[in-house]
Amino acid sequence: MASKWTLITGASEGLGVEFARLAAAEGRDLILVARQAQKLERLADELRAKHRIAVEVIPADLSDPQTVETLWRKVALRRHIEILVNNAGLGYNGPFLDGDGAREMQSVMVNVVAATILMKRAVAHMAQQGGGRVLNLASTAAFMPGPNMAVYHATKAYLLSLSEAVAEELRGGDVTITALCPGATRTNFATDAGMEHIRLFSTLPVPTAARVAKSGWKAMKRGKRVHVTGLPNKLFAFAPRLVPRAFVTRIAALFLK
Repeated sequence: MASKWTLITGASEGLGVEFARLAAAEGRDLILVARQAQKLERLADELRAKHRIAVEVIPADLSDPQTVETLWRKVALRRHIEILVNNAGLGYNGPFLDGDGAREMQSVMVNVVAATILMKRAVAHMAQQGGGRVLNLASTAAFMPGPNMAVYHATKAYLLSLSEAVAEELRGGDVTITALCPGATRTNFATDAGMEHIRLFSTLPVPTAARVAKSGWKAMKRGKRVHVTGLPNKLFAFAPRLVPRAFVTRIAALFLK
């Protein structure tokens, strides 16, 4: 019988690190994927020493679809990938007209293409192996357009829609899909995206990555389809159903400046 493993992308920092710690605390063997090999190795050493689990580190750039396919073939060989955490993600804060679009294209490749490939492969694999869970890192950004982060919001809307649709296709089976939708979270994502000084981070409570990951992990284990963390974020996600979409877009623009 194939050994059971948890695969986590974007595992070198932020939510990815916290998901890895949660899985390790349950005694789950891990495959950690990110671009930064040294950070992955440090985390792997920590988790091996503390929990006495097997941890494999795979440095990879998920903006290349062929790399993603190769990654999946490697990790699924003689293993049961019981949990997939599609956590890797990129964003960019700034007007759509600025720059050459390279960062936005990378965001699409990682947030949409890589996540879809891994989910597609994982769902078929899990069904054959007897079950499993997929946790997709979406966002409250998925619920509304995001001026100044237009591509990022669009990628998260895609991932939320995909997650809900496939979850319905799989309803009643042994494979579950959960879309985790946090709001602003204390991670390095804001710095990387050039958004640490925007109003979103200065006007709303910003929870720790550990708190958000724990909430999402519990939702995944319950098989919940969509999980929005925190009351302010729930209100933020629900608001577009009550007011005109153009108004919601203008409010989002104010928070994302």
